[in-house]
Amino acid sequence: MNIHLGLTPLISLVAGVLILAIPRLLNYIVAIYLIVIGLIGLFGMGGGLR
Repeated sequence: MNIHLGLTPLISLVAGVLILAIPRLLNYIVAIYLIVIGLIGLFGMGGGLR
C-alpha cells in the first residue's frame, strides 16, 4: 500500500495549525503560503510539465 502525500495539502495543514496557534501571524503565514503555492505551480514540483 502506497501513501501519496502531496506538498500542497501538507503546507496548507501547517499554515492552518500555525494560524490557530498564533493568530497575529496570519498576514505573514498567508503571504508565505501564497508564495510557496505559486512557486510550486510555476516550477511544477511533484510532477508537472517536463
